[in-house]
Amino acid sequence: MHRTHGITCQLRQWRAARERWRADMRAFKAAQKEARRTGAEVPEHPGPPPTAFSLLPWLLMGLGAFSNLFQGKTPNPWIGGLGLLAFNSLYIFVATRAFVKEKRQSVSTRVALGVMAAITCGLAGSYGDNWLLFFPLLGLATGAALRGEYLRWSGTGVALLAGVVSTARDGWNGLNIAYATFISTMVTAAILSLSEAVRELRAAREQLAHQAVEKERLRFSRDLHDLLGHTMSVIVVKSEAARRLAPRDLDAALAQITDIESVGRQALTEIREAVTGYREGSLGTELDRARSVLTAADVEPVVRRSGTPLAPQTEVLLGWVVREAVTNVVRHAGATRCEITVDGAAEQVRLTVADNGGGEPAFPSAPGVGGTGLKGLTERLAAAGGSLRAGPSPRGGFTVTAELPLEPGDAPAPVAATAPRAR
Repeated sequence: MHRTHGITCQLRQWRAARERWRADMRAFKAAQKEARRTGAEVPEHPGPPPTAFSLLPWLLMGLGAFSNLFQGKTPNPWIGGLGLLAFNSLYIFVATRAFVKEKRQSVSTRVALGVMAAITCGLAGSYGDNWLLFFPLLGLATGAALRGEYLRWSGTGVALLAGVVSTARDGWNGLNIAYATFISTMVTAAILSLSEAVRELRAAREQLAHQAVEKERLRFSRDLHDLLGHTMSVIVVKSEAARRLAPRDLDAALAQITDIESVGRQALTEIREAVTGYREGSLGTELDRARSVLTAADVEPVVRRSGTPLAPQTEVLLGWVVREAVTNVVRHAGATRCEITVDGAAEQVRLTVADNGGGEPAFPSAPGVGGTGLKGLTERLAAAGGSLRAGPSPRGGFTVTAELPLEPGDAPAPVAATAPRAR
């Protein structure tokens, strides 16, 4: 009953594997059809994965021994028949477990291989002739079930065992059985290992492709958030300034409207660059924009910059921080003064954006960073070996501090400090 239940379970597993393969084939054919329709590259399909069915036909090598039993050429046929049944059952057991890594490495599989080796030695040593062909079958099972160091020693041991037993029965011609056993072991292991490696590489390639898509999607999302959030804030602030100035100073209002047009055009350019992935920024440009938008929002900008010239990538990251922090000051802080300080020390550069606002906090009250924009900046700076902190300042208002290590390409020559510019 237990054996019948085991066979039923194996049949269910084979049917499930067959259905999965058919589903994969349907999906692959649909992908091929879509690729041909759109003119894209036609995907390759690795074919069905190897299963125990690829090893079962080799049991036909035992037909000679089976024929000897029925023709009465085998002494003690009942013992030979039971040995043949036990060997075939163990072979099928090992073959069905050889294609699942966890089952292949289990103790029961290796015990089954040991019992198979004992049965093979007993049958081949007692009967010889066609019964010696069970050694290559034992080699097939060994090559399918073992990998690495276990395969090297076990394959050599099985081949030596086959050589000793076969030579004892058939003289030096038994070395052919030893050679066939060694070849069947190593070739089976090589083919199955190669098949597994190819499938693992394909799976890894697909995973990397998905990760690349997710990374690009995240980059695009961050860039759009940073670009549009800042640009919309600038447009809103300058539009309000133009509305306030229009009744009493038309020229100043027109200047604000001109700035709005310039900001809009620049935003279109930056969005195109973000879409193509080639957007680069400049810390100096972002500091100039920060002065402009803070002044339009009636916030006094104070900008100080000192230290070494920065590498382009460092300037890009700090430019993003300035843009996001100033946008939050204009939106949420209700401040009248904002200080932006860039200080390049010997080993790192520090950027500080501090305001004296008392409005709704744009940052969490505890050390750390919240919000979508600053969270994305935290991840970007962390990837470059830096850090970003945001929180309330001891003297009131809020402070954002970004720190980045200086890259080897940063020049040591100091940069003259930029004088504070009042609104």
